[in-house]
Amino acid sequence: MPEAGRVIAGSARGRRLVHPGEGTRPFGDRVKQAIFGSLDPLLPGARILDLFAGSGAGGIEALSRGAASCDFVERDADAVLAIEENLRRTGLAGPAARLHRRDVRSFLDGERGPYDVVLVDPPYGDAVMLGVLEQLGRGRLLGPRSVVVARHFWRDALPERAGRLVRIRERRVGEGVVSIYAPGEPEPAPLPEARASGETEARPEPGVDRLRDAPAPGARGVAVAKRGGATEGNGPDGEAE
Repeated sequence: MPEAGRVIAGSARGRRLVHPGEGTRPFGDRVKQAIFGSLDPLLPGARILDLFAGSGAGGIEALSRGAASCDFVERDADAVLAIEENLRRTGLAGPAARLHRRDVRSFLDGERGPYDVVLVDPPYGDAVMLGVLEQLGRGRLLGPRSVVVARHFWRDALPERAGRLVRIRERRVGEGVVSIYAPGEPEPAPLPEARASGETEARPEPGVDRLRDAPAPGARGVAVAKRGGATEGNGPDGEAE
């Protein structure tokens, strides 16, 4: 199998990973640095959900950095084999790493959280991203301090809100963008004109400030998101930086 970069920090640091091969975009080291530089304080003891997991590189990076568990969701058979091999290579296979060969939307319909961090990286241009964000935003998979990291093509803008999810950061990495969402106040109903001028801005959800206020690692301004061109949360490698 072709390689998919390496684990960049934690107990499995330096271990080389495989990816499912043609038709997938590796979850490269630069993307991992951009994402996990922000998430690192949240990972010890966290429960992770890796959607469109591909090679499993995102969830494996989180486990290596101290996450308590990770559910990998991937329906492609070759990608599932790659995740199994990568867990073996890193020594992270075991009850904390649960692999689900299932469609993401059906998994979200049946699963109950809460998860602390959710990684979302479908193929670039796949309209499923919006539906998944809406499911996460209206379901019970997230707690008040959870974050959702969505990776998408830079031309495919994501909404500022998806259900109760509010985008709190966005950062460009190569041809992709990483967008971080967190639960916020429900979107207010329209107010009568006479009262609108006296309304105050909704207060951010407690706990999200750690990410909102933290400096984004690396260059230009983006957040976290994953997956983009094929089966896994990764497609043709677009980390041009």
